[in-house]
Amino acid sequence: MSESLTMAKTAKAGRGRTSTRIRSPEATRQDIIEVATREFAQNGLSGARVDEIAAKTGSSKRMIYYYFGDKEGLYLAVLEEAYRKVRTTEAQLDLEHLRPADALRRLVEFTFDHHHSNEAFIRLVMIENIHHGEYLARSKTIQDLNISAIGELERVYRRGLEDGIFRKGLSAIDLHWQISALCFFSVSNRATFSQIFRVDLASKKALATLRAQVVDMVLRNVLKAPV
Repeated sequence: MSESLTMAKTAKAGRGRTSTRIRSPEATRQDIIEVATREFAQNGLSGARVDEIAAKTGSSKRMIYYYFGDKEGLYLAVLEEAYRKVRTTEAQLDLEHLRPADALRRLVEFTFDHHHSNEAFIRLVMIENIHHGEYLARSKTIQDLNISAIGELERVYRRGLEDGIFRKGLSAIDLHWQISALCFFSVSNRATFSQIFRVDLASKKALATLRAQVVDMVLRNVLKAPV
């Protein structure tokens, strides 16, 4: 065999070894969750297929079941990751260093922007409501994550009461409900609302207007009326 041919074969073998990607178990698990998130959001729990998820992640059904137990275990892991992401980012807003009204404003703006940018999250919540919260109820992780979110909102509201700018008689749950409802609807019902009333609620102008109105409605509900 000529020297040039030997070098060529060696180089080709080297390239083959270099291109082989060895993923850590955590990276593999995260990749499966990301693909499964899209599949469940698009097709629901019953419609999503583990075979399809395995094919798109270059893994196997056996590997997926090794990590998550079964299809329902994977769906629950997807739900937990979706809630973990929103609550982790929310915790970085640094609300305690803002005045109460500004802190509430930032929280509403964050929620609106997050929901707009994460339609898969909205679809997953809608799907879980179809299942009457059955799988969410199984997760202590999700319950703990949302307890911390309510705690943050309670601190903001309490500071507003102490400063004399927020009205009495509300709770953090009340505020969370209102913020969630307004921000959620703008994504969950965007397509039907736009079709029925012939408006483009996905346009930059419409989103900016809705965002400002949602902030205004929440603050008007919480701020004490001027004497």
